[in-house]
Amino acid sequence: MAYLYDFTVKAQDQSDVSLRDYQGSVVLVVNTATGCGLTPQYEGLQKLYDTYRTQGFTILDFPCNQFMGQAPGTAEEINSFCTLNYQTTFPRFAKIEVNGKNTVPLYQWLKAEKKGPLGQKIEWNFAKFLIDRQGNVVQRFSSKTEPDDIDAAVQKLL
Repeated sequence: MAYLYDFTVKAQDQSDVSLRDYQGSVVLVVNTATGCGLTPQYEGLQKLYDTYRTQGFTILDFPCNQFMGQAPGTAEEINSFCTLNYQTTFPRFAKIEVNGKNTVPLYQWLKAEKKGPLGQKIEWNFAKFLIDRQGNVVQRFSSKTEPDDIDAAVQKLL
């Protein structure tokens, strides 16, 4: 059986980051985009992060350009956009693929653990996976689920 902490992902500089660094935390994993109609969800995500980070909650942001090219740009450009427009401070990683033959192992596992409206496919930008302190996927939220609507589920795990 796999857990969140079994995976290594790429930082924006392409160095390896072990998700063991987040062991013991409640984690929300999100595939994001800067040019999407759902991009304003960054504001709600930052609010969730600000509210609960001192209680052991974090958000892991994985930009993904697979949905109509809505996450263009370099890591620096994405960071600048998110910082200037939404003042995000939660961890952001290298751009990834969440569907298809180049799906990163983390997302292969997430999708196998909790299916969504399209089965194992990620339906769009801002799909969200909530992970408990033991590294298990507890819940999957659709792209359209606003961060405010996840608040109670996060509180329950804290």
